[in-house]
Amino acid sequence: MIHRTKAAGKMAYLVSAAKSSELFRIFSFAILTAIGAQFTIPVKPVPFTLQVMFVMLSGAFLGAKNGAYSQLVYIALGVVGLPVFAQTGNGGFGFSQLFGPTGGYLLSFPLAAFLAGLLIKRFPGYVGVVVSMFASYLLILASGTLFLNTFYIHKWSESINAGAGIFSIWMVVKVFSAAAIYFSIKKIKK
Repeated sequence: MIHRTKAAGKMAYLVSAAKSSELFRIFSFAILTAIGAQFTIPVKPVPFTLQVMFVMLSGAFLGAKNGAYSQLVYIALGVVGLPVFAQTGNGGFGFSQLFGPTGGYLLSFPLAAFLAGLLIKRFPGYVGVVVSMFASYLLILASGTLFLNTFYIHKWSESINAGAGIFSIWMVVKVFSAAAIYFSIKKIKK
């Protein structure tokens, strides 16, 4: 009986240590981003998803460096072929998704998480967090729009409309939702 108690205690300690480790948190946000990608409203050429919320939150909760790492892990999971990217209907899978219409957005995720984490550390108040998340989101939209114009649409007005304009209302909703989640969890942790 004592042997089982010691084993259970050691197992509880290991689980607790894993949950509090940075690596666990990095992988958790990579998985949350993957889950967010599965909530998709199909729109051509780029679908609406929830993954950008988790990109912003990864920077907010993990900080600049670890937020970026979580998004690099997310991209790596998709590149090796795991179904973590949003389905766009263009037939792309795995590594090829980085060259599809969503490639510019995906490739900007580590930088956007880094930016959110960096700015939120510097401006931790409500307004600072919201502005930081808007800056992070705008970086994603700018990268995605530039990518769409360069490789797919080749006309700036159409690229801006398809790559950023259609997301403007959802950007506001996602930023304020992410800020609300951030402050709610931060309040619980205190």
